[in-house]
Order: sequence, then structure tokens, then C-alpha cells
Amino acid sequence: MLISLDWIRDFSEVPAELSSNDIGLRVTMGTAEVEEVIEVGQFWKQIKVVEITHIEPHPEADKLNLVTFKLNDEESFRVVCGAKNVRLGLRTPFAPIGTTLPVGFTLEPKKIRGILSEGMLCSEEELGLADSSAGIMELPVDAPLGLSLKEYWEKNQDILYDIDNKSLTHRPDLWGHYGMAREFSALFGQELKNPFDDSWRSNLEKDFNDDAAPIKVSVKEDSSGIAYFGLSIDGIKVGESSQKIKDRLNAVGMRPINNIVDISNYVMLELGMPLHIFDRDKITGDTLTISFLGSEATFKTLDEVERKLIATDTVISDSSGPLVLAGVMGGLTSGVSAETKNVFIEVANWKSEEVRRTSTRLGLRTDSSMRYEKTLDSQLCYRTLLRTYEMIKSLCPELKVVGGVQYDGQDLSKIKPLVLHTSMEEICGTLGKELSTKRVVELLESLDFKVQKKESSLVVEVPSYRSTKDIECSADLIEEVGRIIGYDNIEPEGPLLNVQPVRLSTLQTMKRKAQDYLSLHAKALEVNTYPMIGEKLLTKSQWTSTIDDLKVINSLSQDHDRMRDSLIPSFLEAAALNSKNMEAFRLFELGRTYHHDKTVFAKEKNILGICFYSKERTPFVELMNEVNNLTSYLNIPNDLCPAHPKFKNNIVDEQWMGIHPQEFFNMRIMGKMNGVLLSIHPLVLRKFKIKGHLSMAFIDLSVCSERAPKDKTSYKPLSKFPESRFDFTVELKKSDSVDIILNSLKKVKIKDLKEYLVVDVYSPENSEDLKFVTMRTIFHNDEQTLPGEKIKEYEDSIISHLEKASISLKS
Repeated sequence: MLISLDWIRDFSEVPAELSSNDIGLRVTMGTAEVEEVIEVGQFWKQIKVVEITHIEPHPEADKLNLVTFKLNDEESFRVVCGAKNVRLGLRTPFAPIGTTLPVGFTLEPKKIRGILSEGMLCSEEELGLADSSAGIMELPVDAPLGLSLKEYWEKNQDILYDIDNKSLTHRPDLWGHYGMAREFSALFGQELKNPFDDSWRSNLEKDFNDDAAPIKVSVKEDSSGIAYFGLSIDGIKVGESSQKIKDRLNAVGMRPINNIVDISNYVMLELGMPLHIFDRDKITGDTLTISFLGSEATFKTLDEVERKLIATDTVISDSSGPLVLAGVMGGLTSGVSAETKNVFIEVANWKSEEVRRTSTRLGLRTDSSMRYEKTLDSQLCYRTLLRTYEMIKSLCPELKVVGGVQYDGQDLSKIKPLVLHTSMEEICGTLGKELSTKRVVELLESLDFKVQKKESSLVVEVPSYRSTKDIECSADLIEEVGRIIGYDNIEPEGPLLNVQPVRLSTLQTMKRKAQDYLSLHAKALEVNTYPMIGEKLLTKSQWTSTIDDLKVINSLSQDHDRMRDSLIPSFLEAAALNSKNMEAFRLFELGRTYHHDKTVFAKEKNILGICFYSKERTPFVELMNEVNNLTSYLNIPNDLCPAHPKFKNNIVDEQWMGIHPQEFFNMRIMGKMNGVLLSIHPLVLRKFKIKGHLSMAFIDLSVCSERAPKDKTSYKPLSKFPESRFDFTVELKKSDSVDIILNSLKKVKIKDLKEYLVVDVYSPENSEDLKFVTMRTIFHNDEQTLPGEKIKEYEDSIISHLEKASISLKS
């Protein structure tokens, strides 16, 4: 958005000693980001009136002339000119070398067919005054020689500030020069000139009368209309706008059309409130109705494009049909033309979300829609109507108002102002800068807030145009003070806080220890899978539930429309992806699962999941050993036990078809089945196109952290004496669980037996009933090297215990 400094000066003085860049920097720091500072009209003081005194043909070009002219009685110049209307005595504008013209190029010394031209005689097109021209510009014969066009036409030099629109999204009051002038006044400590006071309003209202209004208005409750003001005027004359209006419109990027249309645009750019002016003679009937369209239709807008409207688009209609697409653009048939004599001025406010929805659907973003979608203040409509009437009256003093202002919509008198409470302690404490109460009150009042001091607090009434989408709480008031005094004027200072060590919770400690062990010792990589999954993944996993109780109503996609109750489907998906590129891998995740609860919708569990994959052989035994070491490291008591008909697992439904029939253990943690160790059934692996073997383990850390046992680890020096290992292989039926071996070894009463674990499980191809399990026992004594006889005694004792349990060694 372009802001004209010349226009701002209508309402606020700007310190003369500040450069244009300094002003732009202050606005950036205090209000909104200035992307560019543009100087406009500097060329007017360089271009001067001259008179042609001599013309001769160019010796090297038939269509060019060498034109000599004078600035005054003493100075004369010669240029090469190809214009057809050059003649002796003609007075015309001359731009010397170094002048940058509005068309975008700078004049430089240049030879044209061998002859140096000392500048250029200018056309209206080259001066930016017309779209095209047939020759150089002809000035009146009495135009003073040597006078700059700045003085001759009383042209103003201007500075434009290109404001980033995104920085004004929450500030609809700044989409007009008057609102921006209020910011300039506050930033530079100047008084805001308010020409729109009560006396101004009273003087204009004297022209209104009690005659019957030719056009009445009706706002339907189900439309997007909030407030609608209208005024009928007779006897206007459509013509060209004043040079001042045209210059200002051109400066901010808006094309002048005619005086009436230009006034509607001028007032919008000045006060920030869009409006529309109808040719009243083109309105059929005596009532304008604001309502939903009701059915699909086509509508030709002012840009001469036919647009498809839907039933819920709000339109302004007469008895013949729609005339205006509310908040976006007027229709082609009701606009002001050169023949217009009578007009109807409309100033309205609309629901921001509906204007945005319509504008976006049609791909039609206008100056009006951009402002309405910011949520404008309905109480500014009447001032905008009066300002529009005032400007039309200044151009057409013989006009006549027919009736008074017509209104329909919300009762604006019932809108209560927003009142907030704050204090100097809160303001200064938040900003970190000591300010006087007087200074803070002055700053807020300069921004049109009404402030009352009440004991130790400040009671602040927010202006209506700041409470639509901007100021909501006391923190917003503190921001107002901070930005006006300048955040760069606040000395940075470290917060005065007590620095105290933070103790991790039991759960956090457990998670970090698990990460350390699995990444450093188990050589596993941590992953993070999505906590939301879809029915498609559950079906593919053959999961026992579709988790419909945990569906999200406004999900982003069908693949992530419900909260997961297990990590298993997510792990299967991750394993399928990784198995395409790797022969073996180990993954783990510290994730959450969600379980339906009627009171709080869902309860969460913190689950540690571990996944081992191998393409060649089952990693189940490796995983079992790592889990045993991990639970020992985490000080979690853990017993592996087979499926039990009475006690159900709290992690996985044991009826799930994805559980391998032989490679499965419940993990009894804290007295309940709060963990599971399993391999995935080949049929489910086939669904995911996983070739190989996949084993998983899951532990409910929430339960472990709630009743975590005390860590009784005692630190001892490393032993000087070696350990002794005894490996043996036993023969089991394929249907037997390895757990029977482990349970038997638990009963062995050997104090030097420090550890026992499964090394391998082998199922020969030529045997349908047998499998062989290789076990390892480790003997160690901290005080001596175990003699061979003692080790032999221990080995025989273990074999004896196995035989009592009907477990025989491999023959």
C-alpha cells in the first residue's frame, strides 16, 4: 500500500529536519514495515517553460529538426526534435540533461545522427499526463519563460512510502491516510488535525431535509450486511477532477476516471472505508435490498467480466435484479457515466469472513474487499458518507440533497465500547523501562484511547475502530506504548531470575536412559512416527479395532483421521519402508498411544517401542536379550511369561492375527502385563511386502514411572578375575516355549551364576517336531579365579536341573 506524505500533511505535521528515509525508518520501527521510499515529482522543478526561436532541418535525417529555443533573454539551447508540431514562437516544456522523467528514463548527453542534443522538448505522454500524444506539449503563449512547471502548475513534490500489506493485516484503521496520519502524530509528537469534528458534521447535516427519499434501503438479517447508509443527491455534473485529486490518485497507483468516481476512490484512500456511488436514474424501483442472491446467476461487474455467483453471495438489488456484489465490486449497469445527473451514495459495512470467501472463490480481490476482510468499524460509515457528500458539494455547489440519510442494519447505538484495565507497574514491568504516568497517558491519548487514572490502575476505553480485530487485552495496550516510545529505546537487560537446577521427572529420566542404552549399546536408531493414523493402515495391519471412538472430525486427510491406540501399525509402516533398502535394522520410538475415555475423550500412555528386522534370520532372541538388559539398566523388574488365559496383555490384543504363534512373550511389569515381546506373523508381513523377519517389543513407561522402584545399584570396581562361560544346546518340541528353560535356570542355586541367556534357536528342516535352543551361562567370582573343578561342578548342576525339568541336551 502506498502512503503519500503530502496527503499525510493534511492532518499531521512532520518534522522538517527529518529526511524521508529517517521518517520511513521511524514508521517501520513504530507502526508498519516500509518496504521502499519513493520520491515523486522531483522532475517538475527541473522542467521549464521555453520558446522556440529557430528551426532548421537535420542534415542527416529528413524527419528530424534542429530546434533552437530560449529560457530567457540570455540563455538558449538546441535539441534534436522529431515532433511534427514544432513551430516558431511555440512555448513548450524543456527537460535538460540529467532529468529523470516519469516514464522511467533519465536524459543523458547523446548524439542523434552525429549532432549532440542538449535535452528534450517534452510531450504530455513523456510527462505522464496522457496515455499518448501526437507531438510536444503546447503551453499558452503567456506562460512565463524560464519558470519551472512546479511553479507554473503549482505541482507538489511528494514522498511515497510503500507499506507492506502483511504488516497491516490486524490494523484496518491504517488502510487510509487519516488513520496513518494519527500514527505519524503519535510517532513524531505532533498534534493530529481533525477536520471531521462535530461542527463539521453539523454544517453538512443542515443540507439534509425531511423530504421523501427517492431510494430506501433494506438489509435482510440472513445477509452479510452489518450496516448500510445511503444518501440521494440531485443535480451533479460529471467532469474532470481537479489536478490535486488526480495527482494524489496517480501517486498512490489509482487511475483517475471522472470527478464522481474519483471522489469515491479518494475518500476510501483518505478514511479507509470503501463506498459506492450509483447513477440513481439507473436504479429500478424505490428500494435497494441487501440479501443473499438465493440462486446461482451470472453478474457482470465493473471490469466488464461476467462472474458466476452462488446462492449465498450477498448482493445489493433493485426491483430488476443485482446491482452490486457486496463488499467486492459494483455492477456495470449502475455505475456513474458522463450523462449521470442524480446519484445515490452508499457507505456500508459487511461481514469480513463472507467478503473474503466470495472474493477468494471468484479470484476477484479489489481495494474494497481487501479492506472489508480486515473487519472494518461500522461506526465510521457515517463520517465517510458526510466526507463524500462534502467533496461532491465542493465540485457541484448547485446540487440538492433529496431527503435525509437512509439507514438499515444493526443498532449501532447498542455497541458498547471496549474497556480494559492495566497499571503502570504492569506496563513498566513488561517493557523493562521506567515511564511516568503522564507520558503513558499522553501516548495512549495520542492514539485516540480515553484514559482514566483510578487509584493504582489505568482504565482505558478503546476506540471502536481498534476493537474490531486488534486491541483485546492489556498486553495489547502495553504493545501500543512500547512501539510508540520505540523498542530500540529500551535498553536490553537480562531477566533477574533465580537460576536453579531443574530436576527431571521419573518419566523423563527413564526416557533419557532408554535413549542412551538403545542408541549406544543396542545400536538402534530413534524414529518418530505420526500419532494419527487412518483406517486404511489398520485394515492393512489386520488390526482388531478401527478405533472409531478416537476419530477427529476435521482431519486433514483420511490417512490421519484418528488417534492411534498402539505403535504396532506405525512400526509396520516404518519397517516396510526401511526393509526396501536395508538387509537389517534396529529402530526404537518413545511415542504415545491414546485410549478412549468417556470423561476426557482419550487417555495417553507413554510407550517405548523397539523394532528389530533381519532379512536372513529371526531377530527375536537378539531382541529378547536386549530387552532384558534394558529393563535391568532402567531398574524395571521384568518377568517373561507365555500367554495366559486369565491375565490379558495391556499393550496388545492377544487375539491379533499378526502375533507369531511361537515367538511371543508377555512381560510382567509392576505385577501386570504392561509389556510385550513378539514377532510378526508372516501373513501380516506379506500385506506390507516385508521380506524377512520382524520382531518388536513394547513397554508402558507410564506405569513404570508411576511406581518406579528405588535404584539399588551399587558401584564396585571392575573385577580382576575372569569369567567362565558354559554353552549348551537343549532339545525342545517346536510347540514348547523357551520360557521353560529360563524358568528352570531361575531355580538354580549357584551364587557364582551371574547371567544366563538364549544364544540361538535352530529348527532343522528335516524335523517337523523338534527345535534346538542354545543357551549360555556365565560364572564369575569377584574374589578368585574359579578352579576347573568348581566350574565342572556348576555345569553338572545345571544339567541336573534341566533333566529334572524333563529338558534333555541335544544328542
